[in-house]
Amino acid sequence: EEVEDASEPTKRDRSHLENTLKLNEEKPADDVSGVLQRLRKIYHSSIKPLEHSYRYNELRQHEITDGEITSKPMVLFLGPWSVGKSSMINYLLGLDNTPYQLYTGAEPTTSEFTVIMHGPKLKTIEGIVMAADSARSFSPLEKFGQNFLEKLIGIEVPHKLLERVTFVDTPGIIENRKQQERGYPFNDVCQWFIDRADLIFVVFDPTKLDVGLELEMLFRQLKGRESQIRIILNKADSLATQELMRVYGALFWSLAPLINVTEPPRVYVSSFWPHDYHPETHRDLFLKEEISLLEDLNQVIENRMENKIAFIRQHAIRVRIHALLVDRYLQTYKDKMTFFSDGELVFRDIVEDPDRYFIFKSILAKTNVSKFDLPNREAYKDFFGINPITSFKLLSQQCSYMGGCFLEKIEKAITRELPDLLGSIGLGKKPNVLSCDVTGCGETPKNRYRKP
Repeated sequence: EEVEDASEPTKRDRSHLENTLKLNEEKPADDVSGVLQRLRKIYHSSIKPLEHSYRYNELRQHEITDGEITSKPMVLFLGPWSVGKSSMINYLLGLDNTPYQLYTGAEPTTSEFTVIMHGPKLKTIEGIVMAADSARSFSPLEKFGQNFLEKLIGIEVPHKLLERVTFVDTPGIIENRKQQERGYPFNDVCQWFIDRADLIFVVFDPTKLDVGLELEMLFRQLKGRESQIRIILNKADSLATQELMRVYGALFWSLAPLINVTEPPRVYVSSFWPHDYHPETHRDLFLKEEISLLEDLNQVIENRMENKIAFIRQHAIRVRIHALLVDRYLQTYKDKMTFFSDGELVFRDIVEDPDRYFIFKSILAKTNVSKFDLPNREAYKDFFGINPITSFKLLSQQCSYMGGCFLEKIEKAITRELPDLLGSIGLGKKPNVLSCDVTGCGETPKNRYRKP
């Protein structure tokens, strides 16, 4: 028995986890209910009417629910099979040797999308129940079918960290398996979670650095979300220093064609599990890397409301651009129609060659829309194939005496209401955060070309 006890790996000290994530602080949680209520009111009164009127959801397949507005920050774990994603979540939450620890092993173990969230007691929730509950932010997942809902599971854990964040563990990427064999649209489901994640951990094992088709597709889906991505080279203490340097270089070499940005994502090198580091490795380096990752996670949690408001504002800008484009298509159609014209042929001609009728160029010329924010022209061929142009009204007709004009309301939300809401949160921030007192952002810009 003594020999068996001696052979068990020693557990790692968890004090740095509790200190960095501030799990022991008894400070009251920030009261954000008032801000969330104002944000929800702005969305329902100023953004949603235009979104519904011009069927924006059918273009982007992304409808914002109340559950999504009030949801906690989401941290998504992606990567090949058996790289330590589930072990990392077990370690962060201290679930090892508890009935609800995530199953881990050397073989592909996680076959479900597992959502770990806060609850008063340890409880498992079936995916069908999660999708049926409109109060949660997972009800839109029902569109992926019953086969997927059987592969979705929720676990409620009474942990202090989960009061402020939600973790999502995903099935490992297996390069020799086709998507159809999973029984549900794996990439589409991943995209749904990617679109809503505040932080994305892409985890790698030093022995699994090969990049195949499924991983390549995953990084293609991560385009535009580079600021949220963190690369984790896990199980680093299993290698000698020289080997680790070579693996680190090989990881960048493998990922370089997939991440086309000037500044690569931050890479964390450590071993994220409860057992102590291997004695012949750089313990101090791995511990510093781990604390740095925890600080990154803590920053996302503390910036929850700022990120939420910025996300809603970005959504509002896209809805406004979509409405302006549909309005322009409709106006062009009305101008080209005569008594003897065939409406279907006229509009097909406009959709096939919008540049001939200056659809997109007129939006850039007459509004303050950036050319980099314009959606793909091909998307509107499919959009109008489902939604006939005659089913829409011009923006000038989307006004009422009591409610005002849809376009004016969404522009007011983008330029004034949402920035003011963001500013109201910033008032309570620490002085080390840049404010208008430092940057002078509240000053009226000076005209450098006017003579004094």
